[in-house]
Amino acid sequence: MSHIAGAAGTLDKVMSKPRKYDEPRLHGKVAIVTGGGSHENQLGTGRATAVCLAREGARVLVADQSGENAQRTVDEIINGTGGEASVFAGDTTRNENCHAMVATAFQRYGGLQVLVNNLGFGGRSSNEGLSQGISNIDEDDWDRGFDLNLRSAMLASKNAIPAMITSGGGSIINISSCDAIAAATHCGAPYSVSKGALHTLTRVTAAWHGRDGIRANCIAPGHLHSAFTVDYDAALRDRRRRVVPLGTEGTPWDIAWAAVFLASDESRWISGVTLPVDGGLFAAQPLLGHDFIEGISPFNQVGKV
Repeated sequence: MSHIAGAAGTLDKVMSKPRKYDEPRLHGKVAIVTGGGSHENQLGTGRATAVCLAREGARVLVADQSGENAQRTVDEIINGTGGEASVFAGDTTRNENCHAMVATAFQRYGGLQVLVNNLGFGGRSSNEGLSQGISNIDEDDWDRGFDLNLRSAMLASKNAIPAMITSGGGSIINISSCDAIAAATHCGAPYSVSKGALHTLTRVTAAWHGRDGIRANCIAPGHLHSAFTVDYDAALRDRRRRVVPLGTEGTPWDIAWAAVFLASDESRWISGVTLPVDGGLFAAQPLLGHDFIEGISPFNQVGKV
């Protein structure tokens, strides 16, 4: 199908159908979540998102390089929510695996309406530690960061889009980071730059495939405590919490419920946007964030020179 042919009919079908409020929000939808597995006793955004999608009625293919980790998420879905889910084990930085992943979803569930590109890699920009500078980037880490944070999302989307068109349209959700919006100290340049490129991939996907009835959006998580941050000590976690205007840490469930909204027909006219889920992190200028960290009341500073 071309990008234009049949567009009006596709858009009417996908975007104008009211939801029955006695049904789960994702009733009848098939979803793929990449990086959806979980290590034992750890909760990441992929696992949380897969569970919430299933809880809202989607049939979920949990994709992960580790079949064992993916099975943990599938077991939680089946035993915890009574939902329907299964495992796809494969490296989604390779095109043939992404093709097989989409084919598996179609074979098992008969369609594909939702793709969550959650796979990610923090990386290091220096062999000696987490460096902010470009001048000491380790090239292998740079390449690995782009493979896992960008190439995987591109290949998964490339293979999912034709299946979504066949299924009548769909929603692609890319999981990025607040580090893609502003430079940060924790993961370094390869992570920030590759996640920033994911925002552009999102907009390009939305622009070129909107006529196919496909939406693409991006979620930029803020300071979560998740499987990604298990090695952060208490002092760092407290510092990250205090800089947030809401004064709390996020959890993977916060990202998961945002993904449910973007996967659902409730967001039918939202496409091409990056949604920060960050407790207001980017609502504050750096000086105000500093005051939050230092425990200085901003109200006591008003009018002072």
